[in-house]
Amino acid sequence: MHPPTYLELIRRGALQHGPRTAIVFGERSLSFTEVDQLSSRLAQALHAAGAAPRTRVALLLNNGLHSVPLDFACVKAGINRVPLNARLSLAEHARMLADTGCTHLVFGPDLAERAAALREAAPGLACLGLGAALEGAPDLLARAATLPATAPDFEPSPDDVVLTLFTSGTTGTLKAAQHTQASYAAICRNVLLNLLNATPEDAMLHAASLIHASGVFVLPFWLRGGRTVILPGFEPGLFLRTLQAERITAINLVPTMLQMLFEHPELAATDVSALRYVIYGASPMPRSVIQRAMAAWGRHRFWQYYGQTEVPLCLAVLRPEDHVDELLGACGQPALEVEMRLVDEAGNEVPAGTPGEIAVRAPSAVAGYHDAPALNAETFVAGGWVRTRDVGVFDARGFLHLKDRTSDMIISGGYNVYPREVEDALMTHPAVRECAVIGLPHEKWVEVVTAVVVLRAGQAIDEAALIAHVAGRLASYKKPQRVIFAEEIPKTAVGKLNRRALRERHRG
Repeated sequence: MHPPTYLELIRRGALQHGPRTAIVFGERSLSFTEVDQLSSRLAQALHAAGAAPRTRVALLLNNGLHSVPLDFACVKAGINRVPLNARLSLAEHARMLADTGCTHLVFGPDLAERAAALREAAPGLACLGLGAALEGAPDLLARAATLPATAPDFEPSPDDVVLTLFTSGTTGTLKAAQHTQASYAAICRNVLLNLLNATPEDAMLHAASLIHASGVFVLPFWLRGGRTVILPGFEPGLFLRTLQAERITAINLVPTMLQMLFEHPELAATDVSALRYVIYGASPMPRSVIQRAMAAWGRHRFWQYYGQTEVPLCLAVLRPEDHVDELLGACGQPALEVEMRLVDEAGNEVPAGTPGEIAVRAPSAVAGYHDAPALNAETFVAGGWVRTRDVGVFDARGFLHLKDRTSDMIISGGYNVYPREVEDALMTHPAVRECAVIGLPHEKWVEVVTAVVVLRAGQAIDEAALIAHVAGRLASYKKPQRVIFAEEIPKTAVGKLNRRALRERHRG
């Protein structure tokens, strides 16, 4: 017996909720039928452009009216979509295309220049505009308008990969997690079971990029007839005005966004009477921020999830009634269809009350990383278990508390920054002898990227020049906010950078 696929859930939502409003973007909206028909036409257009079932197609788009129809079109066409975060550098994008062997790139009007540069960097890449044209790159929307509004004749297998999503590794190497027809449908069930039982009266507001956690809420709302309201990005004033005007019932925010809302002058005057779910996750929530938010909006609205790109969305959930002082630092209780155990390095379960690495097994787990056999072997272990690289402990009531990330990842403003990547960029400067990058606590951003740098003898460079050097190589959110010049950098017994010792030294 196979549970329904992602494609089947798209069909069900379209059939059940036809004339209702499905998508809102600014002044424009699309009904369920319109999204269904447009996504079918786009699927036909993708096939006509040579993107056959099971090929990989990169998507380079910012949030917009066509984000959801294009995603659905890829599912209907049997295509494995590879979203590219628009904030990354040309070099990062080129590497992602090469790593995954994408044959086609679909780009939005505001990203035509980047698309042209990528075509230069990757000869043979077929570019398709979405409401945009580039010389030799047809407009997929214009082409779709001439094609039938029926989906291509394609029946997927539950194991077909539908989405290859980049997530950085502990080493700073990019990993591409592969979601299947079955695993993506299981994420939809996970959300409806554990976080919010969406109804036709619900509306969710999306300001974060739809390619990450935000996007997984689209399918549950589609299936249940709720509205998906999309903003081009996060601007606190516009967010609050839209929240009120659209009678939004659900929002999903990283801690930095939540903090910016509560510091905004329009907050007190915003009518949030319709708001039922304020969902947060993706990084540790400073206690002062969540306390202030609950004082203003009431504890009954707040839901926290702990999850990973490899096993979305919720591995554990802290429900509103559990937002009490002694549990504010907890991740919550394990999600309903997720098995969880804490293990030692050898994979054996640790005794009760002892910290261990969190290992999980769930139907929403990805089918491994694309083309990464060694990493797959250490992450996806015997019996279907996934090692998260996070260390946790259960309290006496079965609530999970995170102790530490086994990785040195820094979470700044809801973005993951991997020290290794920033260190590699710093080391390309001739004045730098060695360096280590750590996250130091910050009121607003949770952590700030901080570089500890040892210069070569006789060399001099200032903080601003080093930061600019990194900014020329990586996405701007990855550059150090601070540089600390040091005489030496502590090492572990095996000679690795001891970032933990550095964090302890500089946190005080």
